Amino acid sequence: MTHRAECSCGQLSATCHGEPTRIAVCHCLACKRKTGSAFGFGAWFSEGDVTREGEASEFLRVGDAGGRITNYFCPRCGCTLFWKIDTTPGAVAVSAGCFADLSFPVPTVSVYHQSRCLSWVEIRTTPLEKRG
Repeated sequence: MTHRAECSCGQLSATCHGEPTRIAVCHCLACKRKTGSAFGFGAWFSEGDVTREGEASEFLRVGDAGGRITNYFCPRCGCTLFWKIDTTPGAVAVSAGCFADLSFPVPTVSVYHQSRCLSWVEIRTTPLEKRG
């Protein structure tokens, strides 16, 4: 199975081979700000299964638990296409909304579930237990 994700202008893309290892929505404030939406939506793949094409700019931030998250976005249209977290080496998350495949698998995990902001949004996932 091959999945292809693109930024808004098509300059930056990621081709992912195989099935995602995890598909999640995140309700943290940083993901809300990154997407401009009620949550982030990411599909995790093994880094070796993802091929990137195009130019990407980087934005580094530190997460609540101290992990360093590097977001890769298109310098032309600003779309964040994928990101890596130093606490999950060998993995890359791709913005699932950037896949054109309407049959893309649904999310199964909800991160920062307690921070959901829109009661009218129903997402059928299992909350990710806080590690700790």
